[in-house]
Amino acid sequence: MPNNQKFDLENRTTKYSIEIINFIKKLKNTIINRPIIDQLIRSATSIGANYCEANEAESKKDFQNKIRICKKEAKETMYWLKILSEIEKDKISEIKILYQETREFVLIFSAILKH
Repeated sequence: MPNNQKFDLENRTTKYSIEIINFIKKLKNTIINRPIIDQLIRSATSIGANYCEANEAESKKDFQNKIRICKKEAKETMYWLKILSEIEKDKISEIKILYQETREFVLIFSAILKH
C-alpha cells in the first residue's frame, strides 16, 4: 500500500476516534448506558490503533491478522452504535453518521483482506 494511502487511512481512523470521543462526551452518563459507552469507546478507538499496528507488521500474516482485528472491532462498534440508537433517540442523526463511517471501515478492511 503506498505511503500516502496508509497515511490517509491512519488519519481517517484517528479523526474517527476523536469524533467518537466527542460524541460520547455529549451522552448522559446513566447506569444503563455507562457499560455501552465503555464498550463503544474501546472498540471504536481500537480500530485506528490496530490499523497503526498493522502498518508496522513484521510479516504479511501479521498484517492480515491486525486488519482482521480492525474489521472485528469495526463490526463490534456498529453493534454498540445500533444499541445506542435505540436508547439515545435524540442523538440518532449523529449516530447514523458514525455508523456509516464505521460501515465504510468494515468495507475497506474487507477489501484489504481480499488482496
